[in-house]
Amino acid sequence: MTANNPLLDFSGLPKFDQVKAEHVTPAITHLLENGRVLIEKLAAENQEPTWDNFARPLEDMEEQISRAWSQVGHMNAVVNSPELREAYNASLPKLTDFYSDLSQDERLYAKFRALKNSAGFSKLSTAQKKIVENEVRDFRLGGAELPESDKIRFKAIQESLSKLTTKFEENLMDTTNDFAHFVEDAADLKGVPEDAIQAAQEAAQADEKTGYKFTLHFPSYMPVLQYGEKRELRELLYRAYATRASEFGKPEWDNTNLISEILKLRLEAAKLLGFKNYAEMSLATKMADTPKEVIAFLDNLAQRAKPFAQQDMKELTEYAKKLGINDMQTWDVAFVSEKLREDKYAFSDQEVKQYFPEAQVLKGLFKVVETIFGVHVKKSDAPVWHPDAAFYEINDQHGKPVGQFYLDLYARNNKRGGAWMDEAITRRKKSDQIETPVAFLTCNFSAPVGGKPALFTHDEVITMFHEFGHGLHHMLTKVEEYGVSGIKGVEWDAVELPSQFMENFCWEWDVLRYMTKHVDTGAQLPRELFEKMVAAKNFQAGMQTVRQIEFSMFDMRLHGEFDPHGKASSLDLIEQIRDEVAVVRPPKFNRFPNGFSHIFAGGYAAGYYSYKWAEVLSADAYSMFEENGVLSAETGQRFWHEILAQGGSRPALESFVAFRGRAPDIEALLRHNGMTAQ
Repeated sequence: MTANNPLLDFSGLPKFDQVKAEHVTPAITHLLENGRVLIEKLAAENQEPTWDNFARPLEDMEEQISRAWSQVGHMNAVVNSPELREAYNASLPKLTDFYSDLSQDERLYAKFRALKNSAGFSKLSTAQKKIVENEVRDFRLGGAELPESDKIRFKAIQESLSKLTTKFEENLMDTTNDFAHFVEDAADLKGVPEDAIQAAQEAAQADEKTGYKFTLHFPSYMPVLQYGEKRELRELLYRAYATRASEFGKPEWDNTNLISEILKLRLEAAKLLGFKNYAEMSLATKMADTPKEVIAFLDNLAQRAKPFAQQDMKELTEYAKKLGINDMQTWDVAFVSEKLREDKYAFSDQEVKQYFPEAQVLKGLFKVVETIFGVHVKKSDAPVWHPDAAFYEINDQHGKPVGQFYLDLYARNNKRGGAWMDEAITRRKKSDQIETPVAFLTCNFSAPVGGKPALFTHDEVITMFHEFGHGLHHMLTKVEEYGVSGIKGVEWDAVELPSQFMENFCWEWDVLRYMTKHVDTGAQLPRELFEKMVAAKNFQAGMQTVRQIEFSMFDMRLHGEFDPHGKASSLDLIEQIRDEVAVVRPPKFNRFPNGFSHIFAGGYAAGYYSYKWAEVLSADAYSMFEENGVLSAETGQRFWHEILAQGGSRPALESFVAFRGRAPDIEALLRHNGMTAQ
């Protein structure tokens, strides 16, 4: 089964047209067996460890495992099937087991320490030195210094956490996929945009039903909440969404106990390593030094933002009364906000959406990247996992590929919600060749309906620029060593810098006018409509900021001071935080923690604050483009050279200072959000 296994073919791009569920177990088993043989060989060698005889062979092994597993993980997220899920879940414990053993191997740890203390260390490149330093740190965090009995327990914890976090995401996906609400009477859909109604009708027809089918997938659910005039329908969908994976649904899909188990195990793991709590352990690899520093940062931002948020909420509540809603509830907020915005700025999201057909948006995005970085983006051919997906390459001025990416834009069943970038192949030097980096860029936008192209809201355009920023961080790296190439080795709270930086271009007239073309008339976005969008840009910025602070504070305090063995629940904690910072109070039935996959399944545990932390960096970095011309190729080259190209080869703060010429300043973020003193 290994001879013709497409997951074991590392000669080029993934063979998505050949990969099947039955390939997963043999491929992963084979790679892990080879890995264990190599580890024993390296551990037994008596010679002094060098980069070439020790560190590089380990990297080669890890790169192959990562490449095979990234294909499996990606397909499990975008074309999930019972067979694939079973194969994924069968291999996951084996991988966790392998990496737990690896991270605790005292023999390898001793060799990395010896390499760091050797005479040869000073001759290594900056990237190689950083990798060795990271390895020494990560062995300690992996439990390599623990006594044997604690090592066994630490490893068991990692294995349990791996299963529990996967189950958390599966429960969320299953609950989301399981829900369907059919509306028979078209009159109940008054206000809902025509394309959303048409998509709902096509979804019902696909199920051989009459009427209109609504689901909890964002492109189906959100238009009803934002535009649907029937309040009962908004409440019904909101309730279903807000109680996903909770005790209000199928018991086997309830995440409540998983949350408690995950928190207990994270705390135990942190204490085994000598940390007071999991937040301290999480920050050991981040820019922020202590939970106290993060809380102080969030508190400062909350104090600056809350007066603006309270003003936003007051305005919204008063406007709701004009619409006959005297007791505004959470399921009314998006609806009333949209009406208020239309009234205040005389345009709607739906009107703007007609100017953003998919092909034109991509053209505009690529034009920005080409202008500021001097590269060329073009569509190319490669096997894909679904007809919706496409493949592109980025070439330098000499036509040489610097990066490639897959794009999978539409929401569908058996695809994980949200938007993300992931690594398919990481840039590195292999013999005399440079491996071209390849990224997965995944979104969940509305698919084309009724023979028209896919149309994106301006928010969706921003999301696409955001994910492309992550992609650029991965693809435009100049680092040739695997462990710190692209986003690898970059502190988690700096990873969002390039993605949030790219969002800023979505508010520039010289960018937007070239990426708009009305779906019916072909007309460019009118300048007048653009000015209204800019005027509305910071509409409810205060409310949005305190909402992000609420989530960040909940995450940091949950992993920092909350006692998972105590009587209080995670719901009690979020209520307490809402008392302090929130202006929108969800109903008692809301089970937000049960769907917070970022921190319970997505790597953001005690790290959700990084969105706001990195926003300070990205706003301040972008202010240099504002000073020098937003499409300045010179500033673009500097951004590429000092930030994107460096990957994780040096601390993110050093890269920022090298680009900006000084330490980061919060004022640019407050200015961009319209939250400076009035």
